[in-house]
Amino acid sequence: MTSQILPTTVVGSFPQPDWLIDRPLLMTMVPRVRYRELWKVADENLQSAQDDATLLAVRDMERAGMDIVTDGEIRRESYSNQFISALEGVDLDNPATIKGRSGNETQVPRIVGKIRRRRPIEVRNTEFLRNNTDRQIKMTLPGPFTMSRQAVNEFYDEEEELVSDLAEAVNEEAKAVVAAGADFIQLDEPWMQAQPEAAGRYAVKAINKALGGVSAATVVHMCFGYAQMVKDKPSGYSFLPQLADTVADQVSVEAAQPQLDLGVLKDLSGKTILLGVLDLSDKTVETPDLIAARIRNGLEYVPAEHLVPAPDCGMKYLDRSVAIGKLKALAEGAAMVRAELT
Repeated sequence: MTSQILPTTVVGSFPQPDWLIDRPLLMTMVPRVRYRELWKVADENLQSAQDDATLLAVRDMERAGMDIVTDGEIRRESYSNQFISALEGVDLDNPATIKGRSGNETQVPRIVGKIRRRRPIEVRNTEFLRNNTDRQIKMTLPGPFTMSRQAVNEFYDEEEELVSDLAEAVNEEAKAVVAAGADFIQLDEPWMQAQPEAAGRYAVKAINKALGGVSAATVVHMCFGYAQMVKDKPSGYSFLPQLADTVADQVSVEAAQPQLDLGVLKDLSGKTILLGVLDLSDKTVETPDLIAARIRNGLEYVPAEHLVPAPDCGMKYLDRSVAIGKLKALAEGAAMVRAELT
């Protein structure tokens, strides 16, 4: 855990360069299966190009003033598809089609066998990040409940068994990522909000299994979906107080765009809150004064030592210049409030 009061961080993703990714195509989707067509670079040069782009993202975050950085998820086509694609028991060659959170049809993996982690997935990326920054680092992994909703189960008799095996795979990876140098592990679990009834049955249990024995600070992120894909968002969560029963140290919430009533944070007393203070639906850059005001609003419900100012969600769908500007405003707004507290 960082000793800095009101430390700033990103939620996970950062914009990929236009020379690396087909941005117009990316803006139309959140891929659930692998989508090679998104990458502009030939296979033999792709890894080195992604490394270069990751360095750019890390330097952008550092220069903007982030206290805790990620690798920007630069090597991913989406936040979740790379992980589930690497698991045993998943058929990627014959995808199924379901309706996503936005109501659009999307291709998803089919679960055709027992889920197992067969190899490291984010370990090299963690080592790369650790070797290229002196700041605290966070690595993000898709949560087991969310991955279960982004696939079609054709193997398990009970959905909970599938979620449990996904949690086991995440747990194995999380421990390996911590051993590779991560200070924070974040699980992305947006589908708990989208399907609260199913989440109420086994999501908390799965999160606890996924994070059990992980010797780093742990975070669960919940949001209403990327601003690029979900325009009209509710002003309250259908599944949030339940996260008080998780072993996660921190809970990350989207608050700026939906203008969340922050009174709900009282239900999460004892958790550190990553408070979304950057509205990613607005392409204009917030002023530091506005960011400071949003942080002060959070402090009415969460003590300063348990508040981490952050964007609402991943920033990959923003223009790079906008993302940099927003992060600078985030750092400057946090610094303003930090000065008031000391």
